[in-house]
Amino acid sequence: MAKLYFHYSTMNAGKSTLLLQAAHNYEERGMATFLLTAAVDRRAGPGRIGSRIGLGREAATFAPDTDLFLLLSGEHANKAIACVFVDEAQFLTPDQVWQLARVADDLGVPVMCYGLRVDFRGALFPGSATLLALADDLREVRTICHCGRKATMVVRQDGSGRAETSGAQVQIGGNEIYVSLCRRHWRAMVGDGVQSSG
Repeated sequence: MAKLYFHYSTMNAGKSTLLLQAAHNYEERGMATFLLTAAVDRRAGPGRIGSRIGLGREAATFAPDTDLFLLLSGEHANKAIACVFVDEAQFLTPDQVWQLARVADDLGVPVMCYGLRVDFRGALFPGSATLLALADDLREVRTICHCGRKATMVVRQDGSGRAETSGAQVQIGGNEIYVSLCRRHWRAMVGDGVQSSG
């Protein structure tokens, strides 16, 4: 039976690298894959999944109004898909996560999602929250804080290197503004009074 997977972590854990390697493994065995990434994230270029170690691939994109079940069922009807890979899965809407669950359940195609669990405020992204609720298999991709502990949080810094504690949940960026930290060092940087969303 096909499953919905969620590989989650903080920034800089190598999620995109793992996605690209897994897709390559399928394709090396002659199996077709379908790669998706969020249209809003153009750091590697539009419609491209890129890793910090230089690997990259073209991918279809999704926006908040994309019906992923409709898209993937049409693609699967044209050419049997062995596995779907979704990068930047935190940007999925809750409805899209349900659509991906239908791809696994109704089409029998495994769906591997890779994304962040929490934002810079320590709050779940809506897509990640729904994946945590619905995924058949949860896999943590680990990275470390500067102290050597497991990093579970991410801080967003302003131009002066100070932690931001408010603002829009989504701000596309990389190492220049985001730093992965353990909870202890995240709390030391943002303080205990960080505001929740809303």
